[in-house]
Amino acid sequence: MSPVFLIPTILLPFAGGVCLPVFRIKSDRAVCRFTMAVTLLASMAVWTAILFCGEQALLIVSLAERLHFVLRLDGMGRFFAGIVATLWPLTTLYAFEYLEADTRKRPFFVYFLLSYGATLGVCMAGNLFSLYCFYELLTLSTVPLVLHTQTPEALRATRTYLSISIGGGAFVFLSIVYLVFRHAPLVADFGAQFFYLLGFFGFAVKAAVFPLHVWLPKASVAPTPVTALLHAVAVVKAGVFAIIRLTWYSYGPNLLRGTVAQTVALCFVIFTVVFGSAMAAKERHFKRRMAYSTVANLSYILFGVLLLSPEGLTAGMLHMAFHAELKILLFFCVGIVMEKTGRVWLHELDGLGKRMPITFGCFAVGALGLTGIPPFAGFVSKWNLLVAGMGGDTWLSWTGAAALLISAFLTAVYCLTPLRRAFFPDKAADLTGLAEVKDPGWRMTAPILFLAAGVLVTGLLSGPIENALADIVSALQPW
Repeated sequence: MSPVFLIPTILLPFAGGVCLPVFRIKSDRAVCRFTMAVTLLASMAVWTAILFCGEQALLIVSLAERLHFVLRLDGMGRFFAGIVATLWPLTTLYAFEYLEADTRKRPFFVYFLLSYGATLGVCMAGNLFSLYCFYELLTLSTVPLVLHTQTPEALRATRTYLSISIGGGAFVFLSIVYLVFRHAPLVADFGAQFFYLLGFFGFAVKAAVFPLHVWLPKASVAPTPVTALLHAVAVVKAGVFAIIRLTWYSYGPNLLRGTVAQTVALCFVIFTVVFGSAMAAKERHFKRRMAYSTVANLSYILFGVLLLSPEGLTAGMLHMAFHAELKILLFFCVGIVMEKTGRVWLHELDGLGKRMPITFGCFAVGALGLTGIPPFAGFVSKWNLLVAGMGGDTWLSWTGAAALLISAFLTAVYCLTPLRRAFFPDKAADLTGLAEVKDPGWRMTAPILFLAAGVLVTGLLSGPIENALADIVSALQPW
């Protein structure tokens, strides 16, 4: 199949987002049906491209002699696009029930579809400049989603998200300018290392590396379908994916290995692993606890990427996939609790497990997987990251491995504590008001059951998945 097919694949959700207000669809049911139809068609197109499109580059336009806008779906792009195309329809279905009483469904789904198109553009970008364009478009399309509730907290979160993202985008742009207009071959001199770090910290905004993580917990004020995508798929994973492209495809591991740039980036990532886990264990707000967990787990992935070894990159990609399904499952369950009961603090979860067995049963699956308990997804990726770190020959790789072990303990604390309160409440806990509490309808239940089953299946089939990712890494071609 010709790479020209990538153009309509990316444009389909954009067109759906634009047409939704133009068509002036009146009923909420029709808005939901239109959104689901566009989402499913886009996901089908993505999987068609993954399975049948070649890896040839498609030049869209040349803006200058060395500045081209290119689309290409290589192995790494197929990997990320597959995650996105699988999880987006589930989030759409979940959103229909979550937003049932919302009076602003139309603008929500407009930007929801635009964000889908921007994320697919990031997946299918053929060079760093093209990726940057879609990456910035993703920022603009997700800002209204964070602001959706229009509360003072949402306004403050949006300001933080937008201001930090704009600054990060400026750093990335300088790094791209250096790569495009440098005429001499890249060598590990001060200039290359400096501009790599500019690009790294620019993309690290969405990857929530300390101290650029501050927007992520604040953005949890957004509706749960938004935070599920922000924290599990679209925004944060786009940041991680962009760092993979910058590190392995643009500057290259051979140039960065053993340099000050690698050391600096690894130091920030290793600190973020422990910091995010500690903040999650400390946080008493249910949703923000999961947000800080995302901060830590994104740096798990980046630790593997920045080891600059094939084993580390493979382990990082494996955790990128498993964390996506685990964290979106956990956020879905948290959103159900908050939306159906109005309870947002940990001490308010007492006794909910017996009243909402499906919700907290699925949360248990996600919590065990994120903690790293076999055979659930999460164990193998964390184990491989630990092995890759201990297999390194530097003090920093060993320090990172130690950070993973510390974080594993903290993950057990912040993931299993809500389950203890839900199923085994304190004797002095106030259990009044639980009579009307129950699991949600099928539009919320079906996605969490599907994801819980997926966590178990992918955990059991992690071997073939790992081999497929190793093949992608071995066939990697620099940009």
